[in-house]
Amino acid sequence: MNPSYGIIAWLVIGALAGWIGSKVMGTDRSMGSLANVVVGIIGAVIGGFVARTFAGDNPGNNGAIASFFVALLGSCLLLGTVKLIARRR
Repeated sequence: MNPSYGIIAWLVIGALAGWIGSKVMGTDRSMGSLANVVVGIIGAVIGGFVARTFAGDNPGNNGAIASFFVALLGSCLLLGTVKLIARRR
């Protein structure tokens, strides 16, 4: 497989996960497209860490759909944490 395809796939999965995560958490109106991609990519890292820690599994071996749900979980965790911190200020 072409290495650039993997990077493009990460960006697409991250963008979708960030966008859907912002819809789920109610932050879509305050975020732009670029922020959704960034949240999705960071969420994928967070979700991968959480999945690996609690499930003992390597989510990268489970395919694109599992990777998407892991990224979505991480995006929601990230957005929820940011909302909690913003509320306290």
